[in-house]
This record gives sequence, structure tokens and C-alpha cells, in this order.
Amino acid sequence: MAFVTRFAPSPTGRLHRGHAFSALTAWRAAREAGGRFVLRIEDIDPTRCKPDFEDAILEDLSWLGLDWDGPVRRQSEHLADYAAVIEDLNGRGLLYRCFRTRKDILDAIGDAPHGPVEAARPGPHPADEEAALLAEGRSFAWRLSLDRARAALGERGWEALAFVEEGRGPAGEHGLVKVRPETAGDAVLGRKDAGAAYHVAVTHDDALQGVTHVIRGEDLFEATHVQVLIQTLMGWPIPVYRHHRLLRGPDGKRYAKRDRSVTLAELRDGGLDAGTLRAELGF
Repeated sequence: MAFVTRFAPSPTGRLHRGHAFSALTAWRAAREAGGRFVLRIEDIDPTRCKPDFEDAILEDLSWLGLDWDGPVRRQSEHLADYAAVIEDLNGRGLLYRCFRTRKDILDAIGDAPHGPVEAARPGPHPADEEAALLAEGRSFAWRLSLDRARAALGERGWEALAFVEEGRGPAGEHGLVKVRPETAGDAVLGRKDAGAAYHVAVTHDDALQGVTHVIRGEDLFEATHVQVLIQTLMGWPIPVYRHHRLLRGPDGKRYAKRDRSVTLAELRDGGLDAGTLRAELGF
């Protein structure tokens, strides 16, 4: 089987050292395996994603010396594909409308008798309540019902949910890992006013692009549980997962856009050359 992996940044800001480490890790794995390295721009959030940031991503990756195979896939150009996945799951009775706000969910966490996991599985609204909310034109999310998914797969199929981890999870998870969909509760897969969620778009595209190995930071390890469930429900191949450590700065904090970590552009403008940065990162 041909080795295919990807780097899939969101154009919500400039890339930093952590992004460079992740991109180089996946790129080197593909090249050493004689496989393919594809680039995907995950820009389904129109409020945060900007074309200027996408241009900057391409500039930064080229400066690092990375190349990719085939055209860049921009998720914003394929929203109908993701909507079709939600329609398929909903048509099979696996989704339900949820009109609750984030505040409603957070408030419920404090009241839930069995803790946050129970609160993250609010379940469908009563039929009359749902009808009234629809009549009001209220926005809603499509949630994946774990109860319905479990019934669809049967107990044997549910218990068989697993993925192969070649790297390490946050708690040292390695090898065959049993999937725990309950960690995400009834995950939001789509919103009336914002389209498909990340879990839908990423699993769809991994299947479409023939990704055999998902190589990414360990901060996304927990997302694997719900993603494998979606892959199984849709009959898509389950890639091998290889989560890597997170790169951290001198203060011990991981590099992150929200913390305004020094960007690759700033390093470049400050006179750092790509070869020096690659050597610093172990490449």
C-alpha cells in the first residue's frame, strides 16, 4: 500500500515553529517511505480563515524547502461534499438537532448527575419543543447520537472500534488503541449557520485523498476517537495514526497562534535562514 500523509493547516494566522516541526515531520515520513505528501488548507470557518494567511502558509512552507504532491485542496471549495456526509448520516437516523447554546451546555455540566460526559450528550429535544424552536427560526447544531451509532454498529462492532497508534498519545498510548467515543459525547458535526464541522471535513478528505497515515500533534489525539467512529459509520478506511510531541518554547509552553508565538515570517525577517531552523528542529 502506498504511503500517503498530509499537512493540513487552517489559515487563521501565520505559521510558527510548532507548525514547521509538524509539517517537516509528516513531509520527511512521506519522503523516507517513498510515498506522497499532500497539502490541504482547512478553511471551512469563514469568520477566522483569511486568504492572506493561506498565501503566507504557502510562502512559509516553500521557504522551509517543503514540496507537496498534487494540487492543494481547499476545503472551502468543497462544502457540498461535507454537507452530503451530514445528509447521509442524518438520513440514517444517526443525528439529531440541538438548539442548546454553549452556555446551556456549560450550565448543564454543573447540574449533570454523572459529570461532564453526561452533559455533552444532551439528546434530542422533545418533538413539540423541537417543532416550536424550528418555527422560531432558531439556529441549531447537528449532533451525532452515540446511542444511535452504537445501535447501528451493534455491540460487536462498537466494541471492535480501534485504531493503530504508531506515535504516542498524551498518556503514552501506543499500538492498538480502543476507541472511546464517549470522550467527545454527542459531537457536533454541523451547524445550520456554519456548515460542516472539522470532524466531518477532515475524515471525508482523508478518505478522498487516500491518506494512509495521519501524522499530527498529540493535542489532536483525543479527536481520533470520534473521527474513527465517523470513518466506521461511513465505511471509510481508518488510517494509521502517528501523533508526535508538541514543540515547546523556552518557557515550557507549546507554540500556539493564540499566544502570539513568534512566526516563521518574523524569524525570516530577523535573518534566520531555513537551514538553520531545520537543524534546530532536528531536520
